[in-house]
Amino acid sequence: METTTFRIRAYGVGELAGLYNPHLTHRAAIMQLWRWINYQGALKEKLTVLGYRPGLRCFTPKMVGCIVEHLGEP
Repeated sequence: METTTFRIRAYGVGELAGLYNPHLTHRAAIMQLWRWINYQGALKEKLTVLGYRPGLRCFTPKMVGCIVEHLGEP
């Protein structure tokens, strides 16, 4: 049995959203990830400091670390 470990690295928004929501379509997974970010004030504030802005297409490793800190590993 193969176990994969989640790595903190740069991820495209769709790629990371798909890891968190593998049961959803690509678009729905992205929308769900944006909802989680927008409705968790502390997460959105920390991401904004790291350079997050609406419409971003790629998360930096620091942003991914922040997301994992708040949402847990996908």
